[in-house]
Amino acid sequence: MRSAKQRTARLYQGLHEPTSFCWQSSLSRCCSPESMAIDRDPFCSLVFLAFLAVSFSVGDSEYIAYNTTPSIVPDKLNVHIVAHTHDDVGWLKTVDQYYVGSNNSIQGACVQNVLDSIIPALLADENRRFIYVEQAFFQRWWRQQSDAIKKTVKELLSSGQLELINGGMCMHDEATVHYIDMIDQTTLGHRYIKQEFGIIPRIGWQIDPFGHSAVQAYLLSAEVGFDALYFFRMDYQDKEKRKELKRLEVVWRGSKSLGSTTEIFAGIFPKNYEPPPGGFYFEVNDDSPVVQDDPLLFDYNVQERVNDFVAAAISQVG
Repeated sequence: MRSAKQRTARLYQGLHEPTSFCWQSSLSRCCSPESMAIDRDPFCSLVFLAFLAVSFSVGDSEYIAYNTTPSIVPDKLNVHIVAHTHDDVGWLKTVDQYYVGSNNSIQGACVQNVLDSIIPALLADENRRFIYVEQAFFQRWWRQQSDAIKKTVKELLSSGQLELINGGMCMHDEATVHYIDMIDQTTLGHRYIKQEFGIIPRIGWQIDPFGHSAVQAYLLSAEVGFDALYFFRMDYQDKEKRKELKRLEVVWRGSKSLGSTTEIFAGIFPKNYEPPPGGFYFEVNDDSPVVQDDPLLFDYNVQERVNDFVAAAISQVG
């Protein structure tokens, strides 16, 4: 179960230009006891405080408009960030508890807040993109929205800022379920998306099931018209070998007897489906380092965090 990561996409678009980052700044640490010491003499203290007041009055941060337009830059490290959320349709909590955010003593998760936050975030910047998978949650959320919100969501879907992928009621397992159940739940979700939005999902997104089957590859990917299928979990020895040989992207032929008609482009995640390692989670109550892009702050660290992200990206490429 993962909450929305829509901020991440904007943060790292334009990695080639450090000044293109869009971070939230804060002066909360400027006056921490660890960062400065005030002389015990009262007069010196008053002078120092007056100096601080003048400094902050003439050196206040100003709004900076960042270039977040996605583009490919030759001879630079180009990193493609997919902003998504992985919402289990029942795992540690019931489906209802996950949606409304109750029983958080087991797991802190509230899917309706994820969906509520996506729309204004996309409207705030037309360069932002977001994908959503689980129709069991999306349809429930959709029924609760006003006509105005529904109109806005349809516009975001039409523009491509928001995309519904996979399309089933859930991201079904492939190791233990019967193929009829896989077909039924996928059909139920796809039919609703087609009837409500006139859209056919284009991408398979099986990033958390334990194991992957030929039925998923040929029947529920190639045969339903997907352009690609992405997944994460596989045998660790197989994955390490593929990483070594740079074969994490393949054309998967799901059926030998049916031949090339069952082929689908498949992408295997090199690590997890979470943000890159090194403190880029940016979640509520997360201890990842805050990115400080205000040069007036003592702990300004844009270049440091850029270097960390580049290192994480390079380690993933191999």
